[in-house]
Amino acid sequence: MTRTAIVAALHDELASVLALMPDEQKEVVGGREFWVGHLHGQDVVAVLSGIGKVSAATTATLLIDRFKVQRIVFTGVAGGLGPGVKVGDVVLARSFLQHDMDASPLFPRHEVPLYGRARFEADAALADALELACERMLHSLPQQLGTSTVDAFGLQAPRLHQGLLISGDRFVATTAESVALQRELPDALAVEMEGAAFAQVCHDFGVPLAVVRTISDRADDAAHVDFPRFLREVASRYSGALIDTLLRT
Repeated sequence: MTRTAIVAALHDELASVLALMPDEQKEVVGGREFWVGHLHGQDVVAVLSGIGKVSAATTATLLIDRFKVQRIVFTGVAGGLGPGVKVGDVVLARSFLQHDMDASPLFPRHEVPLYGRARFEADAALADALELACERMLHSLPQQLGTSTVDAFGLQAPRLHQGLLISGDRFVATTAESVALQRELPDALAVEMEGAAFAQVCHDFGVPLAVVRTISDRADDAAHVDFPRFLREVASRYSGALIDTLLRT
């Protein structure tokens, strides 16, 4: 049986996944709580990623080397960058890049030294399966969230976007930073702090990875507004519904 890692960025999102697991057992390794069990009869390990690229890389390595997972699905929130990427939309990563990687002039900006590349790819088959789960989840969104939440966050017509997800070790929370990233990486759809680290580790070990991010803000001066409420009422429900749909099929 294929063992799937379900990785969440924040506690509320992990809780929505654990609520779907009838038999989870906690194992603590490297200061992290790994929840081993089943979801819809499938063998799963659920864990928080940790915040930032180093924490994320450690978690990814433990999942692969210690818990022997054969594929990794990461769900969390991100700041929107691309045109038309709005709060409540979903970004499915097809490729990853570290926006703060810069070993120039020894290597080109953004290129990971000794890899000869700046971008790492998501697993196509796993991302395709997650795409279907996203489409089904968005179709049933009013039932998932309720009209008051939909109205409060303006989620009447959320969309699925697919493409480049960028990661770095800082929370992008000013319009100036957001504009600079858009200028430098015009095809970037969203920015967060872990995905590209997971992608590099999964590349090293040959483990399939797919990452989906709910857009919580536009990575600008208003990035902190109502974040706790959005996480509780929107992002955590997105995560639970996506994983439920993915592993049910």
